[in-house]
Amino acid sequence: MATLVVLYKNPKDTAAFDKHYSERHIPLAKKIPGVKKYEISKGPVMTPAGPSGIHLVATLQFDSLAAIQSAFATPEGQAAAGDLPNFATGGVDLLMFDRRDV
Repeated sequence: MATLVVLYKNPKDTAAFDKHYSERHIPLAKKIPGVKKYEISKGPVMTPAGPSGIHLVATLQFDSLAAIQSAFATPEGQAAAGDLPNFATGGVDLLMFDRRDV
């Protein structure tokens, strides 16, 4: 299995971010081929020292790292990636990796 972690930094307007994310971006992301599971954070994203600079964390599961890369080459993947500038005004980091249980 592989994971895509999306770290959305604190946006300029959290209400606008939340509205766009829930109404527009989630439906786009759910159409990405190969997504096995899609989760988002609920409430504040904290560090051991207190608040972080992250507003929301999204975690998407795929069969493999190659499946993530292939998914974002599709029109659905391109639509989801292309939507990021429309609401992620604080910036966004995408991290992809294969994983294993230990």
